[in-house]
Amino acid sequence: MRNAPTILHLDMDAFFASAEQASKPSLRGKAVIVGGLGPRGVVATASYEARVFGVHSAMPMAQARRLAPNAAYLVPRFAFYRSISEQVMGLLRSLSPLVEPLSLDEAFVDLEAGGAARDADSARLVGARLRADILAVTGLTGSVGLAASKMLAKIASEQAKPDGLVLIEPGTERGLLEPMPVRTLPGVGPATGDHLRRAGIHTVGELAEAGEDELVRLLGKAHGHALYAMALAHDERAVVAERETKSVSVEDTYDVDIHDRLRVGLEVQRLADRCVRRLRGSGLSGRTIVLKVRRYDFSTLTRSETLRGPTDDPAVVREAAARLLDSVDTTGGVRLLGVGVTGLADYTQEDLFAQAAGARAEGPLEEPADEPAEERPAPAERRWPSGHDVRHAEYGHGWVQGSGLGRVTVRFETPLSGPGRVRTFRVDDPDLEPADPLPLVRRRPDGAEGGACAANGAAPVV
Repeated sequence: MRNAPTILHLDMDAFFASAEQASKPSLRGKAVIVGGLGPRGVVATASYEARVFGVHSAMPMAQARRLAPNAAYLVPRFAFYRSISEQVMGLLRSLSPLVEPLSLDEAFVDLEAGGAARDADSARLVGARLRADILAVTGLTGSVGLAASKMLAKIASEQAKPDGLVLIEPGTERGLLEPMPVRTLPGVGPATGDHLRRAGIHTVGELAEAGEDELVRLLGKAHGHALYAMALAHDERAVVAERETKSVSVEDTYDVDIHDRLRVGLEVQRLADRCVRRLRGSGLSGRTIVLKVRRYDFSTLTRSETLRGPTDDPAVVREAAARLLDSVDTTGGVRLLGVGVTGLADYTQEDLFAQAAGARAEGPLEEPADEPAEERPAPAERRWPSGHDVRHAEYGHGWVQGSGLGRVTVRFETPLSGPGRVRTFRVDDPDLEPADPLPLVRRRPDGAEGGACAANGAAPVV
């Protein structure tokens, strides 16, 4: 472990919800919950105002609605969040060539590798400047942790939330960790935490006192050794710029269980094509096809088939997935289906006899033409997801507050305006159409960002 706090961990604050608040003036300072809005939806992110009511990520949406019935519930806009994430990651890469993204809103940075910092004082200055730059470029806030290891930097960023910076000085790590609950350490989930609690171990200090041999006895060799090292604040993991992709997969959860075997087969075909599009988009191929089926009783089955060589042929993946489905009993209904490809490579090896007897798909893979017709709604049945952007020919830019019974309610406002007015239209109103998100900050004439538009209450720079 290094002797200077030059590993930085950035975690954007309630990222999806904060992005929605920044783009919608009427939601600033209010409870906002982003996630799947169907009967089986889960919370992706909750704003800090919603967390006061006990709402948190991965919570069933039905439970969130009971806890916070008056919150704003929005469908995720992943393309929008990804565009903001790219701006943030660009700022991180300007600090160091070693940036390890963990998700759209979280990353490690090795400041020493980029020469951005060499000691505590320079690291603190870099962290403060980074937070200011993120606010100026995106209008959002992020929390920064600085320490001599990845584990401690992540713990520091958790302590910094929301919108703060915490630096852990080398030599103070043990004293900081000892009173913390064991769940603070990475790799200690609910099951491991309960197991340790039953053994009388509640804090990181007690974990260290138990000794390595006792932890190995309780948790097994690998887990016991790793937890003992972390309890002593030892973490030698390096920041890795590129993480090798091990699989490509897609899956869908259905609001209502699918009982019709033909429909299940069509869904698997559609998922196979989506998986191949993602595979080709990454310039990859794979040799093992995986089918995932979660049945009505929550039992989850996986089946796999390994080909003689890697492929990115949609016909091959569809046929393999169909063969795997034949071995699964879907009686009683299916609530989730998934298709994936593992054993990835950056080339293909066609084997006509071993992989598929049918004709190959030629040319670039396009959107599937064999999806059920009911999944392509007619223009008169356009869907208006809550929270998504729209534009009206007369009233301008707005966002969908809700829809149903043939009506869609829109609030007309922009990131740089004040709270806007609400109007209701027919879902087939020809003057209403989907729109792209607007920038969250005012652009200067030279193309640079001029200032945050204030999810956190800061006024935009004019």
